[in-house]
Amino acid sequence: MPISGPIPEWLLTAVAAATIFTVMLDVGLGVVLREFRWVWRHPGLVARSLFAVLIAVPALALLVCRLLGIPRPVEIGIVLMAISPGAPVALRRSLGAGGHRSFAPALQILLALIAVVSMPLSIAALDHYYAGHASVAPGHVARQVFIAQLIPLGIGILTRKAFPTLASSLSRWIGPLGTILLVVLATLAIVDVWEVVAHAGARVGLAIALTTASALAVGHLMGGPDEGTRTAVAISSAARNPGLALLVAALNAAEPAVGVTVLVYLAISAITVLPYVLWRRRARPAAETAES
Repeated sequence: MPISGPIPEWLLTAVAAATIFTVMLDVGLGVVLREFRWVWRHPGLVARSLFAVLIAVPALALLVCRLLGIPRPVEIGIVLMAISPGAPVALRRSLGAGGHRSFAPALQILLALIAVVSMPLSIAALDHYYAGHASVAPGHVARQVFIAQLIPLGIGILTRKAFPTLASSLSRWIGPLGTILLVVLATLAIVDVWEVVAHAGARVGLAIALTTASALAVGHLMGGPDEGTRTAVAISSAARNPGLALLVAALNAAEPAVGVTVLVYLAISAITVLPYVLWRRRARPAAETAES
């Protein structure tokens, strides 16, 4: 089954790049560096969050695939997504759902940095598990993380630090622009992969949905008593980075089914996360009222 759909690859890539850059820039414009001090005062929360995102989710993915008897190429695609942390749009989704304003950006940055080390280590462990010959150089991961996430996020943070008035003005139109680009990207992605998703099969869809729901549950439980940190860890655990997963698949000349599975995972996971996001948005006003 071919990975590409009716949308030209260059168009989808260009819109995705513009969307990620705009979204991360918008988030950076709203980040106040002094708020990160809150994170350093909660090392236990950081450790639990990293455990949920980097260890628990891959383990759950393997368990679900084995319980459902998922074919090996499809299983590899699911596991590749499970070991790929730091989805660029996760931070905006987390903040929109009530994620902690200090903790959510710090967790996103930390995951992006750790992915440079965690991805090669995870690939090496899976290579041994599958008795294969897969690998990924840290430089490849670092390049993608740096260009796609850290540069626009850093520009936004530095602009907010040096020119707060300009940052406020920019955020008034960059925020809506990011929303428009997200809608356009989602529409193009649905048109491009709907046929692939439709042919994926109920068992594959169930495996992805169960993995995503389990990631949400583990992240929510590991996020501590604060509702904002719970939301941030849950969404960071469930939202995986397809760019990193496809990078590994391409560098190792994986079967087409692996790349197809990554795209299917992206679509089904986004649908699975939506009820949680809506629930957290409804719960946020109640929590704010209780605190006031």
